[in-house]
Amino acid sequence: YAAGIHFPGQFSTDISFESLTGMKPFKQWDAIPDTRKAQILFTIFIAKLVSEAKRTHYTKEGDYPTIVSPPIDFSGVNPDTMATKKAHKLNNGRLAMISVMSFIATNNIPGSVPALAGNPAF
Repeated sequence: YAAGIHFPGQFSTDISFESLTGMKPFKQWDAIPDTRKAQILFTIFIAKLVSEAKRTHYTKEGDYPTIVSPPIDFSGVNPDTMATKKAHKLNNGRLAMISVMSFIATNNIPGSVPALAGNPAF
């Protein structure tokens, strides 16, 4: 949004990527045709479904997906240290979810998140 960087070409028949760069994030989403939104959400759903169905979930003592944690040999790491690092990673993910919710709240209820008040992106 702020940098004006975008993909070249058209997003759909009547919307270019360049036209989306002048809008705020939620206005961009509103400008996208419903069929494109469905394609984006369906792709995310399938990717998540495939990655989650492969093995025991990492929050249930399974291995981390390689896209989250690249395959590195942690066999020499103390199990207590590893458990602490996994807990930190999980907590960081939770914090990221709270952050996204604060962006949504700020967009829908101006002033609801004082740290984002006056931010031109919202």
